[in-house]
Amino acid sequence: MNSLEVASQIEGLESVAFDPTLVGEIERSGVSTQPRINFYTPTFKSYVTSELAGCGKSAWPAVSITGGECALACDHCKAKILEPMIPARTPEALWRVVNEQIAGGAQGMLLTGGSNHRNEVDYDAFYPVVRRIKDAFPGFKIALHTALVDRDIARRMEDAGIDAAMMDVIGSQDTISQVYHLRRSVADFEHSLECLTATSMKAVPHIVIGLHYGRLLGEWEALEIVARHRPAALVLVVVMPFYAPAQRPFVTPDARQVGRFFLDARRRLPDLPLLLGCARPAGLIKAEIDSYAAMAGLNGIAHPADGVVELALRLGRDVRVTPACCSIAVGDEVMALERDSGVRVDLQDLIAERRARPRASGKLAGIPVVAG
Repeated sequence: MNSLEVASQIEGLESVAFDPTLVGEIERSGVSTQPRINFYTPTFKSYVTSELAGCGKSAWPAVSITGGECALACDHCKAKILEPMIPARTPEALWRVVNEQIAGGAQGMLLTGGSNHRNEVDYDAFYPVVRRIKDAFPGFKIALHTALVDRDIARRMEDAGIDAAMMDVIGSQDTISQVYHLRRSVADFEHSLECLTATSMKAVPHIVIGLHYGRLLGEWEALEIVARHRPAALVLVVVMPFYAPAQRPFVTPDARQVGRFFLDARRRLPDLPLLLGCARPAGLIKAEIDSYAAMAGLNGIAHPADGVVELALRLGRDVRVTPACCSIAVGDEVMALERDSGVRVDLQDLIAERRARPRASGKLAGIPVVAG
């Protein structure tokens, strides 16, 4: 039974119109034989499907040192993504916030902030308190949105104890100029990644698919940049331009093109963990995108569409569910990536349990798991 036949028998995917040419190419490539795939429940949005349940919002909070302020106001974001984050505008406030979050059960955090006009986030005053946090709570993980850096800044981040360093890699000068309104070059983005991968931090670049107003433009060049510098993992997300200005509208990226990029990324980086972050369009297109990710051998999917866990199982993937939350796909999947992380899901028990309780709640939505 081929992948299309498998998908057609799964409730939740039966209305998805897959591209048979792309699916056939994925099957012939052999990338779907990647053995293991992890599914993660995100903290950034309330989430539940018939297969997985979301967890509390305190495990991986997102904290902004600038509150909702950002000088760039990129066309896809307009700084709105910062607004729901916990503000910590001073080092003292950051120390207080972290202690409050740890008391509430937090395991780590995403630390970020708005950029200046050069796409730099000014963390200078915060490095001592980050070091203090790591010394006081060595098990508390900190993933930092770095923006653009040089070698000195990357070393300061490393010395402060940052665990994972994240940045968007952009491969098109037009996208940098037009979407980000930024006078920097593609080479600046590559140099930043080079500086981060030269440290002991886990460098985790992101590629935003469809960043150029919904079109794929510099994604393949960004992929080559990542391939040249071999980070700890690569996170792929699909643009969600909720706040785009009317005079600069975004189209919804074509799911088939997104799926083809998944295939190209898997072929280009056969041994690197590839993770699909929770940012991507909703509805049937999400189910199609997530299914292509499972077919194309990606190693992790945050916030999977309904039916995709079953699809991965039926495709022969070793399916694990990580009950710890993540923040924009930077939780356990970036911090650990061990072969034994997560809990294994059993297909028959999954189907039986879902039929019995289609909107189950609880830590894993009632999914029976197999030790190992």
